Amino acid sequence: MKLNLNTDFTKFPRAVSVLSAGNAGTTLSLGRAILAHDERHLRRRAIELADGSKVLVDLPEPVSLNDGDRLVLEDGGHVEIVAAAEEVYDIRARDGVHLAELAWHIGNRHLAASIEAGRILILRDHVIKAMLEGLGATVADVSEPFKPVRGAYSGHGGPSHDHGHAHAHSHAEAHSHSHDEAHSHSHSHAGHHHDHD
Repeated sequence: MKLNLNTDFTKFPRAVSVLSAGNAGTTLSLGRAILAHDERHLRRRAIELADGSKVLVDLPEPVSLNDGDRLVLEDGGHVEIVAAAEEVYDIRARDGVHLAELAWHIGNRHLAASIEAGRILILRDHVIKAMLEGLGATVADVSEPFKPVRGAYSGHGGPSHDHGHAHAHSHAEAHSHSHDEAHSHSHSHAGHHHDHD
């Protein structure tokens, strides 16, 4: 959400901490913020709630929020985080080993991914879809909440460099990889460029 630079943030309720999903106890949420996966990486930013009101998120460190997490306001009220539906691929494999192989190829390309027992979800990219189908995957277009796996160093209060939400940070530098198999492809993700050799 873009706000005017002259916006008076002092009139917005301020969220100062986070509770993980399931730790809210009996406290009812005062509102819901429906956010895409890359919008759930927050530190200091105003967000719009489902009812049109706004909250200023003002946290001491960047956090990556999951579906069901709560922002805690200065007055003790809660705002629930809801994962927005996004255009993703539903990726299925022949068996568990094949699914693990597909997950390896996806991770090797630094793509945000939601990994479940029988499938993987990633944001749509026709180049990656062709690669996965070439590896024997069944790939379907779906629209549903996207909840990618967090990076090893992400979380509430951990270091902010988070590959679970890949590309929330700058990738002006090129990635260099060495692979057992020889391959080369180039494609664009959300306004930045990747080359794999």
